[in-house]
Amino acid sequence: MPVRALFMGTPDFALPSLEALVRLSWDVCVVTQPDRPAGRKRLLTPPPVKRRALELGLRVLQPEKVGSPDSVRALAEWGADILVTAAYGQLLPERVLNLAKAGAVNVHASLLPRWRGAAPIQRAILAGDTKTGVTLMEMVRALDAGPMIAQRELPIDPDVTAGELHDSLALLGGQMCEEVLPAYVRGELQAVPQPEAGVTYAEKLTRRDEWIDWRRSADAIALQVRAMAPWPGASAIGPDGRQLKILRGYVGTGDLPGESGLARRNGDTAVVACGTGVYVVEQVQPAGKRPMSAGAWLAGLRTDTVAFERIDARDLSS
Repeated sequence: MPVRALFMGTPDFALPSLEALVRLSWDVCVVTQPDRPAGRKRLLTPPPVKRRALELGLRVLQPEKVGSPDSVRALAEWGADILVTAAYGQLLPERVLNLAKAGAVNVHASLLPRWRGAAPIQRAILAGDTKTGVTLMEMVRALDAGPMIAQRELPIDPDVTAGELHDSLALLGGQMCEEVLPAYVRGELQAVPQPEAGVTYAEKLTRRDEWIDWRRSADAIALQVRAMAPWPGASAIGPDGRQLKILRGYVGTGDLPGESGLARRNGDTAVVACGTGVYVVEQVQPAGKRPMSAGAWLAGLRTDTVAFERIDARDLSS
């Protein structure tokens, strides 16, 4: 008989892992978050995992609270051999973790024990890490602290964005599910405890992570722009007091006389003075407009030099 799996996931990151279980010819029941309002018109929209699951002809459950008695009963009826999660979005109580015979496995986008928590991809880039990876781990009640079944590394290229790294890690997670989980279900793999040394936590992103403080070094700002791309996007405050997304750029050479935050047009780019060094802005997105080159943005302001407003004038409490 085929393996019966409960798969819990919600966003795009989970899709390769779901598709891996289908390629294994397992019987899969998909559990994902309820449809939510999205877009300017706030239309009720299914999550990516639901859309893909329906395309694959899979059963889909969308409990508001996965640990509720009704939800647990519905999940138990599947008689799962294994439970696999990938960016599901709800904490799983012990009564859910214990539903599958072989146990519950999570696909986590970091080299545990580094970057346990909500935003491991962005935090790895912000910290200047040169490598990351995917860990398949047994789930326990403590946050991302379970024993590790398998782990594979992926280098962090010096110009990669969080969005690009996200896609690479999602594919790696799917490959690992396909190659590792069959042996795990058969009892041929023994999970090992995570090392006690090296534990770090990837806190959820806040507005403080989004807004650029030009008094920081150009190197730190370059990491911030990459880590916030494509969402939520690194933001500066333009001379008109409006938000300006900084979408792409790089650390420049030399210095730009003047206070940090002074930007000068250089062809299609804008060179910005930082606390240390200069940052060359290539692409921006003004509020309510499409992305454009930094040079075109400055041309639209009919100036070659602007001063970005200091972020301490903003409310960054949330």
